[in-house]
Amino acid sequence: MKTKHFMIGAGLVVALAQPLSAHHSFAAEFDASKTVTLTGTVTKLEWANPHIWVYLDVKDAQGSLQHWQCEGGPPNTLTRNGWSSNSLKPSDQITIDGVLAKDGSKTCNARLVKLPDGRSVFAGSSGGDNPTAPKPPQR
Repeated sequence: MKTKHFMIGAGLVVALAQPLSAHHSFAAEFDASKTVTLTGTVTKLEWANPHIWVYLDVKDAQGSLQHWQCEGGPPNTLTRNGWSSNSLKPSDQITIDGVLAKDGSKTCNARLVKLPDGRSVFAGSSGGDNPTAPKPPQR
């Protein structure tokens, strides 16, 4: 009986700790006033909760290769917005509109992604700026 209670307790601790370690504040990490548009080649896609990550190689103005990582929304949100884990593959050419990380790294929070098939889809930005969402009524 003690083993059963221990296992249940350990399972609850793990389940409760997981969301706490994975969640972060958009405003703490990203600067909404610093927008960026990146066009480059996908090197990797991590399609997992709590956010997807798209990794891409982008050439700067001097032609040097820069490795970027862009955070998207949760997979469920992205699926509702018309894309899936198969929408991006390594070597695909894409364009991402987003906002820069405050720490100066090559990291952005993606707002809109132009997929290889030409569609532009909302990237599930945690900044709450879905360009396709209906606007609330003004009072």
